[in-house]
Amino acid sequence: MFSNCARNINPRCLLKILKFNSPAVPKASLSTEASFEFNEFKLHNLEQGPKTSTTVTKDDAIDYYSKMYTLRRLETLAGNLYKEKIIRGFCHLYSGQEACAVGMHAAMRPEDSIITAYRCHGWTHVMGVSVLGVLAELTGRESGCSRGKGGSMHMYATNFFGGNGIVGAQVPLGAGIALANKYLRGKGTCFALYGDGAANQGQVFEVYNMSKLWKVPVIYVCENNGYGMGTSAERASANINYYTRGDFVPGIWVDGMDVLAVREAARFAIEHCESGKGPIILETATYRYSGHSMSDPGTSYRSRDEIQEVRQTRDPITSFREKILNAELIDLDELKGIEAKIRNTVDEAGKKAKADKEISLDELTTDIYANPEHLQSVRNVTPLNALQHKRLGPAVNL
Repeated sequence: MFSNCARNINPRCLLKILKFNSPAVPKASLSTEASFEFNEFKLHNLEQGPKTSTTVTKDDAIDYYSKMYTLRRLETLAGNLYKEKIIRGFCHLYSGQEACAVGMHAAMRPEDSIITAYRCHGWTHVMGVSVLGVLAELTGRESGCSRGKGGSMHMYATNFFGGNGIVGAQVPLGAGIALANKYLRGKGTCFALYGDGAANQGQVFEVYNMSKLWKVPVIYVCENNGYGMGTSAERASANINYYTRGDFVPGIWVDGMDVLAVREAARFAIEHCESGKGPIILETATYRYSGHSMSDPGTSYRSRDEIQEVRQTRDPITSFREKILNAELIDLDELKGIEAKIRNTVDEAGKKAKADKEISLDELTTDIYANPEHLQSVRNVTPLNALQHKRLGPAVNL
């Protein structure tokens, strides 16, 4: 049985873009801009929504494609490293959901923020952390963005407040970040991302109410990938229209496999918040190819045929690849060159992450607290043998 998010979108024609043979287009005749149309948005408590067409420049198209291709390659390598037991603990992959991160990031301004759940590797990279910084963090090495101490769910960057392991807990935190932006700076929205599995958390509905009362500029994003762990959305939620579940909070359903549709929905949401109307909900209908985490094969509660059909008909990367090739924004040879460069970059970062060393024991108690002035020691395994807190680098997002 297909998930609701898989059924809601009309399947496109079968794509075999990785073996796509397109006639060469002379570079002199390539377009610098192209227009695209996409599926209509579904609206809740809104008289008007985002436009269902947009234009994209060649530079932006290449940027979006490169980022999505990088995220897919990064997650594929992360999965392989986990299977080699080089990555330990938890590892939640984002493969299939790349258009959500890249589309929202394309709409974000320098003053905007984002906080998400534990499926955060892709977001960490698009928010400024290098591929090596992500992979080395996953492998627990010193080149990691948290010096290898945080692992899969504790990576941060400027205006990126990390992936959170407590289901749904990042949603009220996102509202707090947005409230701080409004109170301290008078500008800036915050995207608070959660999955369909977390959408039934009580704290989510509490913060809907608070943020609406206070007109907090927060965008709640339900990345509906069809399954909360091993349970389909239909079996977990009486109302599977997540964009309507804010009641008094307006909402938008968007095709989360279309990077341009996500970009336009995110732009609309930012304008809504900045106009003083308060919060808004986006439901991005997407799909995850892997299981909930690397410990979940992902095929006991859904069929391999379901996964394969989504890959062939709705994949965010191959479908966008076809669009920009058909619109003659780029020729096939140039695109293949970009892909080869990305593969080499990610693979080299993987080799460095594997060869990198771990931090010393002396560094384990550095940078635990952002403001440690009144706390000079850190609790040890024995209460009377405290460890000295040290400062190594600057705190992020203070």
